[in-house]
Amino acid sequence: MAGSTFGKLFRVTTWGESHGKGIGVVVDGCPAGLPLSEADIQPFLDRRKPGQNRYTTQRSEGDLVEILSGVFEGKTTGTPISLLIRNTDQRSHDYSEIAGYYRPGHADVTFDAKYGFRDYRGGGRSSGRETAGRVAGGAIALKALAALGITVEAWTSSIGPVSCDPKVFDREHLAVSRFSMPDPAAEEQAAAYLEECLRSQTSSGGCASCRITGLPAGIGEPVFDKLDAVLGQALFSIGAVKALEIGDGCRVSTAVGHENNDNWDENGFVSNHAGGILGGMSSGQDILLKVHFKPTPSIAREQTALFRDGHVDTVSIHGRHDPLITARAVVVVESMCALTVLDLLMQNAVSTMDKLKKTME
Repeated sequence: MAGSTFGKLFRVTTWGESHGKGIGVVVDGCPAGLPLSEADIQPFLDRRKPGQNRYTTQRSEGDLVEILSGVFEGKTTGTPISLLIRNTDQRSHDYSEIAGYYRPGHADVTFDAKYGFRDYRGGGRSSGRETAGRVAGGAIALKALAALGITVEAWTSSIGPVSCDPKVFDREHLAVSRFSMPDPAAEEQAAAYLEECLRSQTSSGGCASCRITGLPAGIGEPVFDKLDAVLGQALFSIGAVKALEIGDGCRVSTAVGHENNDNWDENGFVSNHAGGILGGMSSGQDILLKVHFKPTPSIAREQTALFRDGHVDTVSIHGRHDPLITARAVVVVESMCALTVLDLLMQNAVSTMDKLKKTME
């Protein structure tokens, strides 16, 4: 299987399946000397792990990370860092019923078409559980970025028809929110909406917003490896993502030039319609983006499905599934943005002769 590695200089390769013995990631290219322990990574996995409330899958995983290599006396050595997260609560028998058909909205039919088989026990490599490896690797990237004064912060900005008030950003509430929402009033409305979804045996889509601050101007490449293009690859690689907006996003198609351009005054930019990216490179402003997630496809409501023998019939999918993907995916968005930005920062370190000479000092 190709395509399990992301990045050029700071590279992550995720491995494992949702119902195997474990999942994990190998991080290659991390500079030596970064202080690192399991305690630096675990809080990010805790944000992603299942079973935290009634609006997430009740699969009970501790998601405890183990560092197997690449760290000596509390610091990275510059060699590959291997991270392991053991699977401890698989219930493969929950999926025996679906072995004979392709679930609507899942990768079952496409995986089978490509490889001639599929792991019906939760989707195998196509499972959302694969993102635990991304989060573990992303935690290392986030720590490295923090040492450079760069922060990446994501949150749930909408669930179904309920949107956060953009004027409300309660960081203390965000830290304890069930849905990773910074708006307490919107969270209560979202909870009521999700209760309706549960009663109707269906699920909800949502949107995560992300802000990257402290990134200097000129990060990214002007042609194929544009900052926004690589962010797009990173974020669209998250299984349930169906749309990405940077800056004004879809609104640019109805704007006119004098409204969309970001002008200057003596203090710098006076707006940020571009979302901090111009010509594929960072402008020095905050990077602003929105990631749209589809509803969880595994729902108890009856749907029609294609069976492996070719007939179509109604099915009702039971088991432990999230009625909402977005809240647990917020930290995955942060991780993929961090991996992208750090890798491009490292590439930028040799973009001029002056920068290259500094590496020889």
